[in-house]
Amino acid sequence: MTKRFQVVGIGNAIVDVITQADDSFLDLMGIEKGIMQLVEKDRGEMLYGAMEQRVQAPGGSVANTMAGLGALGLSTGFIGRVRDDALGRFYAKEMVDDGTVFVNAPVSGGELPTSRSMIFVSPDGERSMNTYLGISSEISSVDVHEETARDTEVMFLEGYLYDKDKGKEAFDRAAQVTHGAGGKVGLSLSDPFCVERHRDSFRRFVREMDFVIGNEHEWESLYQTDLSAALEQAAAECGLVVCTRSGSDTVLVRGDDRAVVPVNRVTPVDTTGAGDQFAAGFLYGYATGRDLETCGRMGNVAAGEVIGHIGPRPEADMKALFRQNGIAL
Repeated sequence: MTKRFQVVGIGNAIVDVITQADDSFLDLMGIEKGIMQLVEKDRGEMLYGAMEQRVQAPGGSVANTMAGLGALGLSTGFIGRVRDDALGRFYAKEMVDDGTVFVNAPVSGGELPTSRSMIFVSPDGERSMNTYLGISSEISSVDVHEETARDTEVMFLEGYLYDKDKGKEAFDRAAQVTHGAGGKVGLSLSDPFCVERHRDSFRRFVREMDFVIGNEHEWESLYQTDLSAALEQAAAECGLVVCTRSGSDTVLVRGDDRAVVPVNRVTPVDTTGAGDQFAAGFLYGYATGRDLETCGRMGNVAAGEVIGHIGPRPEADMKALFRQNGIAL
């Protein structure tokens, strides 16, 4: 029997607010370049006020991935938490317009506002994210409805949620219910600092996953060794290991099956969403039964598209791009 959803993601529901800024502005504002920093409400409001020519879009790592998959025509859902305020209603509507079911209605009467991330894009394409988590960080097992988790073929989890105990409980419930109903479950490692904060938990969780996606720095941080040794250890513990290496070959390993997929190097306009859209391309291949190399190629094409413009979601017809790159659909 076909399930309602091909892929459901669970993650932070964050409105991305994007502007361009040079290095001197970052220094002036005390913003550390190229990483994601959590900020409190007051600093978030100050940074928001300092942004000129803002572009606003629904974001959050896994939500961006779901939007990419929705654009590719898969049946997708997203489990996230927004408040019933202007930003929250904007977020829910945009997700639906992008082709993804927003599973949980905006929360009315919540104390915390809808989450937002102030993203400053440097001339070299690096993005520096300053995230006020707001209500999205309150996601818990209560938000994971059994009928949704049972009715998905692939459940995709965002590592950032591990920053709260409630988020861990949501993870555990989603994985347990989806696996119990015969579905697959995978994890994004999210970022090296996230891995560092939760290394022991992640190491245990990886063993239960059907696939795990991370970049080279995240894998090295997880196993505290060089990349080659880290991937060897990961492959022994996890169903399918996916490793992106900014501008270099992507590596996918499942048991004795290994694929090394080259990337077409391009000068990035904005790297926001590169990993998220790589995941979308990879998951499209994974959910439709493609081999490792094809999954990797789809991921690379999707990542290459999104770094060519401002914003974390694709603007091109991705199926047409796949065909242009010699990938049969």
